[in-house]
Amino acid sequence: MTETTGCDKKVPFMKGAKVIAESLKREKVKNIFGITGGAIMILYDALQEYEKAGELNNILCRHEQVAAHAAEGYARASGEVGVCMATSGPGATNLVTGIADAWMDSSSVVALTGQVATSLIGGDAFQEADIIGITMPIVKSSFQIRRVKDIPLIIKMAFQLARTGRPGPVLVDLPKDIQVGEDEVYFYEGELEIAGYNPNIKGHPLQIKRAAKALLEAERPLIIAGGGVTASNASPELIELVEMLGIPVVTTLMGKGTIPEDHPYCLGMVGMHGKMCANLNINKADVILAVGMRFDDRVTADLTTFLTESKIIHIDIDSAEISKNVLVDYPIVGDAKTVLRQLIEGLKTLITSSSSNSDKKTAWQKRIKEMREACDCLEEYEPVTPIKPQYIMKELQKVLDDDSIVVTGVGRNQMWAAHHLRIRKPRRFISSGGLGTMGFGFPASLGAKVAKPDSWVVDVDGDGSFLMTHQDLATSFVENIPVTVIILDDRSLGMVRQWQSLFFEKRFVETDLGTVPDFVKITEAYGLEGIRIENPSEIGPALREAKKADHTVVIDIAVDKNENVFPMVPAGGSTDQPIPCEPWPRRYKK
Repeated sequence: MTETTGCDKKVPFMKGAKVIAESLKREKVKNIFGITGGAIMILYDALQEYEKAGELNNILCRHEQVAAHAAEGYARASGEVGVCMATSGPGATNLVTGIADAWMDSSSVVALTGQVATSLIGGDAFQEADIIGITMPIVKSSFQIRRVKDIPLIIKMAFQLARTGRPGPVLVDLPKDIQVGEDEVYFYEGELEIAGYNPNIKGHPLQIKRAAKALLEAERPLIIAGGGVTASNASPELIELVEMLGIPVVTTLMGKGTIPEDHPYCLGMVGMHGKMCANLNINKADVILAVGMRFDDRVTADLTTFLTESKIIHIDIDSAEISKNVLVDYPIVGDAKTVLRQLIEGLKTLITSSSSNSDKKTAWQKRIKEMREACDCLEEYEPVTPIKPQYIMKELQKVLDDDSIVVTGVGRNQMWAAHHLRIRKPRRFISSGGLGTMGFGFPASLGAKVAKPDSWVVDVDGDGSFLMTHQDLATSFVENIPVTVIILDDRSLGMVRQWQSLFFEKRFVETDLGTVPDFVKITEAYGLEGIRIENPSEIGPALREAKKADHTVVIDIAVDKNENVFPMVPAGGSTDQPIPCEPWPRRYKK
């Protein structure tokens, strides 16, 4: 049973599509990314009233996968719920990749799908697909509305589930006859009490006390900050804790920007393509505080060698993640922001009532400082041809400001951006982490720009990724959503090619894209601006001009296809034995 904190007066006999539209308005939805079709056109028709009144904006995408990724980019840039919509059958199934991506990266998305009439469900009707069954493993919850009177409650539940607890996607399936039907309805106010759903926000006081004591007594403490820090808006608490105890921080890919990456205690990203100073220190720590991260294989590598000598404190709002991959010593289930605040207050009490052991941390902090400086020296790259992707990142860093948003495709382009760009704020780096979805970058950048129209949004993409969703340049032009796309053009599926180079004796099978389309001409065909760069001296000026432009600019840069992303921890390897980037001081290799 679901209870509510209050409801409006009953509204007499409203058409289902109108009820859905009114429910979306009450959830403060401003933008919907989607494509119309036979089973959803009734709802689109009802939404026009709200669009004409300036209360809602329908953004017509050219592919449903783009709509889902754009909704996710919107959610991750804004911290609000992103909304995507598609018709039944193939429209709904085209959303699946984006829904799965949102599931893996804990992004708050509500997907609305049209469906055949309830009397036809199960009869293999035209454009029928069991989207509830198809998406069941990749959503927090799903609903198929069978009565008009249930619409307000279900829509409200969907949004509350998507944005609370561990964020994630929720699907609402809308049969055609429900959209055209009429009934009396209630619109609910306030938060719902949903039976069986009660996320634990506060950490257990005893575990908080134990964790605080372990951190205070540690000689070599280290924090791993994940995407949960961003999701709970816990960056201020993270930074306060770091500076209170002088604890170094590494981040996951999803945690980039949770602490300014030029902060003296930030060691950068950890994991398969993490920074040397992050990977070589994580297994040296005696106490690890992991916040809002799930110890996935791209972070841990070989579990038999990962954190074997460390005491682990794990904070996560999802109890299923605690000790799922790595056994922990101090499990704390709760919201990252709330628990970090509890931890800070507990530490203040302990610091006041006990003598400090700051001297014990001196050697550890000295090592961190030296290795961080050694890592920074690797950031110098020269303007040579063929152009090195690292140099492009160096030039991009000069043009980025603190409010710029970097979105990436997937592959080597993603890892060069993650490794070399220093992000200073949360929600300023958006990438497909858990699913690793090629084609993610460009549509997610459109969603991010809609969410933050005053920010410069840059998609760092590969030619392989961009080719998968570039048809929505049309969306960018028609809907006036200006972004900058940087294509690191190596005419190959670069990350797979790197693995073939390193682990398959350079047998490059089906990774050469051959003569890909002319990206400049394609961009211009959509009425937008394309720039081709073959000389490194052109990169900086092109980026500065693109930042000032009021339209989308696609910058196609020919890069060295043989340049691989290092450091790299081979699959199944140990984080403290990465293939290094050179030159790396020999004394720090172990």
